[in-house]
Amino acid sequence: MDTMGLRASRGVIDDFYVDALERLQGSGVPFLVGGAFAYARYTGIGRRTKDLDVFVHPDDVHRVLALFARAGFSVSLPFPHWLGKVEHDAGCLDVVFSSGNGCARVDDDWFQHAVMDSVLGTPLLLCPAEEMLWTKAFVQERERYDGADVLHLVRARGAMFDWERLLARFSEHWPVLLGHLVLFGFVYPDRVHDVPSWVIDELTTRLRRQTRPGPRVCRGTLLSREQYLVDLDLFGYEDARLWPLGALTTTERDIWTEAIDRRGRRGGEAAERNRCVTRT
Repeated sequence: MDTMGLRASRGVIDDFYVDALERLQGSGVPFLVGGAFAYARYTGIGRRTKDLDVFVHPDDVHRVLALFARAGFSVSLPFPHWLGKVEHDAGCLDVVFSSGNGCARVDDDWFQHAVMDSVLGTPLLLCPAEEMLWTKAFVQERERYDGADVLHLVRARGAMFDWERLLARFSEHWPVLLGHLVLFGFVYPDRVHDVPSWVIDELTTRLRRQTRPGPRVCRGTLLSREQYLVDLDLFGYEDARLWPLGALTTTERDIWTEAIDRRGRRGGEAAERNRCVTRT
C-alpha cells in the first residue's frame, strides 16, 4: 500500500477507535485502555496497531459485547475465561477481563491505580503500568515473547513503581518477576538502580529458602499454552492452570488449547489478531 493509502487506512482505524471509545464512555461501563496505547504512554515506544485493548471487570464483558452488538458490530467471546472481541472492517476491539493463563484477572485495584490520559483526543483511564508488567511477564510463547516489553516498562517506570503492590500481584509466582529483573540488570547495567535493592533482596531471600522439592506440577503452562503440553501428556505433570492449583476449569483450558495451530502457524487468538491486522 502506498503512503497515501496507509494514511487513509490509519484514519479509518482511528475513526473506529474514537467511535468505540465514545460508545464505551456513553455506556457507563467502567473500562481502561491498555495495549499499544498504554505501552507508548509509559515507555515512549510507539507501535502501529489495528486492535484496541480495553480492560473491564469480568462481570461487565457481556454488557460491552451487547452494546456493540446492538450497534451492528460482530461480537464474540472466543475465550470465555479472559477475552471477548468486537470486529469491524477497520480493526478489532479486544475486550479483556483476565489473562490467557487465568492469573491476571481484572479487579478493583486496576481501576484504583489507573492513570488518566488521552487516547486519540479522548480523555480516559489507562491500565496501571504495574498491571501491564504483571500480565506481560507471563507471555512467553514460541510465537510471542513479551520479555522485552517488561524490561522497557521497568526501564521507563521502575523508579516510580509501587513495588510492594507489584510483589503482591505476582504472589506465589514471584520467581517469574525475579527472572525478568535478573535479565533487566543484564540488558541495562546502567539502570540497575531503578529496581530498589530491597526488592532484589526480598526475592533472592525467597529463592534461597527453596530447599525442599515442591509439588509435581508444571507451571510452564502459565507462561506458554503450547510449549509445556508435552510435560502434561508425556511426563504426567499436573497443569498449574487448573483449579484448585489455578483459576481455569478443564473446559476453559481445553478451549484455549484447541485454538493452537499445531502445524506451526500462528493460530487461535493470534490468528484472530493477525486477521484483523492484515485488513486494509
